[in-house]
Amino acid sequence: MNVSTTAGGMPIHDEAADDQVMDSVAKAVRDASQSAAHHAVAVKDAVAETGLIRSVSRISYSGAYALAFGIVYAVVFVTQFLPQDNPVMDGLSDGARAAIDAVEGA
Repeated sequence: MNVSTTAGGMPIHDEAADDQVMDSVAKAVRDASQSAAHHAVAVKDAVAETGLIRSVSRISYSGAYALAFGIVYAVVFVTQFLPQDNPVMDGLSDGARAAIDAVEGA
């Protein structure tokens, strides 16, 4: 803001200077927002081109699948070799039934 003073020391505001300052600030904000938008598009394109998201997604899926398969397969494999008439097998059977009932009831 441009301020002039009179001989008596009273400030006089220059309206044209105020408008120029405001226009300059508006242009700077507009340029900054356009620059940020262009940068965001460039980053998005760079990530999409590298296939990083697809790779992370694939690794996550494969890891979760292998973990779930490994746990289920190990439990089924162990339960097949345990004698069927004992408290451990009765507990596993009752727990499985309770889990199925909880899922169907929920």
